[in-house]
Amino acid sequence: MENSVDLVPAIVVFLAAVHVLALVYWIYRLASDRPPQRKKSQ
Repeated sequence: MENSVDLVPAIVVFLAAVHVLALVYWIYRLASDRPPQRKKSQ
């Protein structure tokens, strides 16, 4: 059972890294989808 306890921190770090990469990729997609010229509606 000790192996499973040592594996928990590794899984947490792995999931955290995946979420960070996914967030960066999502922001990159939003930035690339928007046109370079920002039009203010106000």
